[in-house]
Amino acid sequence: MESHLPPSYEGSVVLDVGGDVGALVLYVPAELLGAELELLSTGGGARVHTEVRERRVGGGVVYAAVYPALREGDYVVELSGQLVEVAGGRVAEADWAGAVPTSSVTGSAVARARRSGTS
Repeated sequence: MESHLPPSYEGSVVLDVGGDVGALVLYVPAELLGAELELLSTGGGARVHTEVRERRVGGGVVYAAVYPALREGDYVVELSGQLVEVAGGRVAEADWAGAVPTSSVTGSAVARARRSGTS
């Protein structure tokens, strides 16, 4: 039996934003519950990952991967090829439904990140 982290509730997630550090909330389909989603910095930074969890907020349920502290910059969601921008001192939100198949632009970003030793 596969185990997942339990649901999180409103106010239970701590984000570490300020200066050149932002956060990302990536909303995803329920089918991705428990998946580890990796982000690759297009600037050659470290690869980061987090687990998709059920989030109970506002009387409803959403599924999201939360990255609580990311250096500002552009990131590629490795599984979808989606490019997201994180600004320092802010929380970026992105919807998985907006993801597009890996294109030459995002594919190049993934290739650059891998060449820089973050794979």
